[in-house]
Amino acid sequence: MQRRTFLRTLGAGGIGAAATGCAETVPDEAIAAWRGPGELAAGADPRRWVLGWAILAPHSHNLQSWLVDLREPESITLFCDRTRLLPVTDPFSRQIMMSQGTFIELLDIAARERGLRARIQLFPDGAFGPDGVDERPVARIRLVPDAGVARDPLFAQIPQRHTNREAYDPARPVPAEAWQAMADAAAAQGVPLAYAGTGGANALAVHRRIAADAWKAELTTPAAMLETFKVLRVGAKEVAAHRDGLTLMDPMVVWMTRLGLFDRSVAPGPDDFATRSQIDDFNAKIATTPGFLWMVTPDNSREAQVAAGRAYARVQLAATAHGLAMQPLQQALQEYPAVARPYRALRQALDVRDGQTIQMWARVGYAPPVGPAPRRGVDAHVLKA
Repeated sequence: MQRRTFLRTLGAGGIGAAATGCAETVPDEAIAAWRGPGELAAGADPRRWVLGWAILAPHSHNLQSWLVDLREPESITLFCDRTRLLPVTDPFSRQIMMSQGTFIELLDIAARERGLRARIQLFPDGAFGPDGVDERPVARIRLVPDAGVARDPLFAQIPQRHTNREAYDPARPVPAEAWQAMADAAAAQGVPLAYAGTGGANALAVHRRIAADAWKAELTTPAAMLETFKVLRVGAKEVAAHRDGLTLMDPMVVWMTRLGLFDRSVAPGPDDFATRSQIDDFNAKIATTPGFLWMVTPDNSREAQVAAGRAYARVQLAATAHGLAMQPLQQALQEYPAVARPYRALRQALDVRDGQTIQMWARVGYAPPVGPAPRRGVDAHVLKA
């Protein structure tokens, strides 16, 4: 089958489903971590229990770039797994640092649930430079028993939090109390949150247009698409083997992959049916979005990136508590040439001053629930002695 013919078939997912007649599902072992680490047995290491919740944090491309050293008693030293980076779309590892922040925040929340105070020292050997990450630790965390530590009500939302990339209900605006809860959640990390809701039709139209422009730019940039293909897990077998990355269970694509007809070493062309259908699908979904939120930090230091990640983790948990769905729109925040135009447009639309950085931009609304993303389990993140 010629590549162009296959890509046309690939874009017709509904036809594929009808042709194969049976869709695969995400294997239980790939999402077992979402059931939580269970009860903490007497004598068990509470650090592993806490980590069992921390690994459920959101992460760019679901890469799960968290490595921990547990050799020092009562302490957790967090490193960034440099084999799990996005050098094309996240060339300076800003999003990776935010994902370290989401992990730290869920770890902190979980520690409180056990009556432990997490004393967090960021970058104990110095912060990474602006160009990328290195072998130094992201954080050193000491868990200290503290009867006075307050439990965080957001803990209950950790296993319910899932990124939702589907269409939202345009007829259901995000209520004021939900926006306030999300703003309060971000403020706990010292990061301000702003938003645009259904009351501002013109603002929503601007957000939707920039999001669509950035999505198209990424889909039509071969290097960006190939980076995505590297972490694309097609079908139950691949999902079970990797338990990370982006899950694709479309029956036609699974079938084509088994036959060796889905060549992930070649990016589809900008005019191929697969590309155009994905653009149309995203545009249809973005048009349903009743609200957008964003977080801007005064600078783009590594500490600011981690704080923004911690704030975003709290914001999504707060949204989950209100029954809301959320999806980050990082395409326009990325720092590679193909997205320069939407990057500038978003900064202008949000009136972001020189020196400031938009760390997060996301769509928010009501949508049918989606399942969890695969997780590799605690053992995969613990450095071996």
